[in-house]
Amino acid sequence: MSARRVLRAALLLAALAARSALAAPDVYKEPEEFIRSAFAGQPPAPQLLWPSPALQQRMHAVLGHPYRQLRIRYWRADKSDKRTAWVLDEVGKDEEITIGFVLAGDTIERTEVLIFRESRGWEIRFPAYTRQFGGMRLAEGDKLDRKVDGITGATLSVQAYERLARLALVLHREVITHAP
Repeated sequence: MSARRVLRAALLLAALAARSALAAPDVYKEPEEFIRSAFAGQPPAPQLLWPSPALQQRMHAVLGHPYRQLRIRYWRADKSDKRTAWVLDEVGKDEEITIGFVLAGDTIERTEVLIFRESRGWEIRFPAYTRQFGGMRLAEGDKLDRKVDGITGATLSVQAYERLARLALVLHREVITHAP
């Protein structure tokens, strides 16, 4: 094998290894750990929401595309509890971002980025960004009731986070008002 072919093969292997390293997700908190922390270490069994056609349309309007799952898992201690937890995924630019939400009453109680798979925009995981979602509600037209400050260079991740916050509020309201 010529030196040129060996060099080309080595460069190809190095490029593939670098691409694999870049594609590895950043797991900040496992979803199971987030759910445990949302319920003081005693999480209830997960429940499933099967969105009706009307809810699917509403979700599509919030996200700008159909949600990829036919059923959505959530956690709620019991029917009288007005508190739910959700682990939702949305694509930022090219890859999914997994975000956890805890909602109480009609507001977001807390939220965290759990798994980040994008190559940029990871700054959305910092508390300085996520804190601004605390206390947010749905306004008319399924919009957030307050403006979210963006992050330079993380526009698509910020937009994905906002869409998921709106979706979590829509799903929470559906479960609290319509679920058995």
